[in-house]
Amino acid sequence: MYSLVNKRILLGVTGGIAAYKSAILTRLLRRAGAEVRVVMTTNAREFITPLTMQTLSGRPVHTDLVDAGAESAMGHIELARWADLIIVAPASANFIARFANGFAEDLLSALCLAAGGPVLLAPAMNRQMWRNAAVRENVRRLAAGGIGILGPAAGDQACGETGPGRMLAPEALLAAIAESFETKLLSGSRLLVTAGPTREAIDPVRFISNRSSGRMGAAVARAAVEAGADVAVIAGPVSLSLPGGVKLTRVTSALEMRAAVMRHIAGVDIFISAAAVADYRLQSVPEQKIKRQNARLELRLIKNPDILAEVAALKDAPFTVGFAAETEALKVNAMAKLGRKKLDMIAANRVGEGPAGEGLGFESAHNALTVLWQEGREELAEAPKEKLARHLIHLIAERYRAKNGAARH
Repeated sequence: MYSLVNKRILLGVTGGIAAYKSAILTRLLRRAGAEVRVVMTTNAREFITPLTMQTLSGRPVHTDLVDAGAESAMGHIELARWADLIIVAPASANFIARFANGFAEDLLSALCLAAGGPVLLAPAMNRQMWRNAAVRENVRRLAAGGIGILGPAAGDQACGETGPGRMLAPEALLAAIAESFETKLLSGSRLLVTAGPTREAIDPVRFISNRSSGRMGAAVARAAVEAGADVAVIAGPVSLSLPGGVKLTRVTSALEMRAAVMRHIAGVDIFISAAAVADYRLQSVPEQKIKRQNARLELRLIKNPDILAEVAALKDAPFTVGFAAETEALKVNAMAKLGRKKLDMIAANRVGEGPAGEGLGFESAHNALTVLWQEGREELAEAPKEKLARHLIHLIAERYRAKNGAARH
């Protein structure tokens, strides 16, 4: 059974008898845990109705390049940004020609051209059309540009002929989609990720904490698993959705997190500190609940250990990645933290943008990151944390390999 939990799949449907298989594919994707949005061309609607696809996907179907309702909510650029992966199944010869030559006169073509992630095509056409030199050249150009071509299969066709041109079975397309997320960029590497907040006790019933949800750390862990790494997570008191095989250690306080990190750090290749560890704790915690008696209550706080800096200072330190949540001077503060703690990389994000801190960062499914290292930086635009995590893991894998290569020389 394939798992596509938390994956956002945009399914494009073009005109062809194989469009009925798109309905089956939609059901399979949702059973695998994916969120599916469907875009249909005008010709596709001659073979299967938008209502059918809406019912199966659980979402309104997108059909028009300029749609007042859609544009106000998601627009074609926003829809392309939403998707982790776009698959066009079936992909007709007409659509392949438009895409290969950069035409964007319909919504699906525009989305594929604007895609920031993988695009897969499942061709479906008559055997003679598939063998046509113009079609073959269009397919070659798309493949050379990084577009995944799935199939076609050979067999009986609706026209009564037999040969290559059949769209792959929905089950085969599901397998290909799942495999496309498995990059193997970090195969053989051991990763340790921290996630979520810590809680520092005030008394037996109260504590100091922060608004970290742990979503970014969990997303990073999932992306690292997709990249082939052996992943362990140390998490504060939050509920996380993690893939099978991830070793999870739960802690509450900063001291507990430090102890867990130091127990697990030996042999780790990459350490990613996505947890929002409390900077301070109470100097002493009373054994009994503090009663409300006086008009004022003063708490004496002392610094918690700097787990990230300690790991970076180890003799055989792993490739160390930190996070910086800032309310001002984002790049300046992040660069200072990068240098002060001697990190290999830091991912900085702005928080507290609304009156109550709503928006990006804490307690949000979206984020935007400025990723910095000594030799450069990269801006990761606002996106779901799942997509950001995959981009971040790609950058980490690049820098990790570059550092190891430089060390060997």
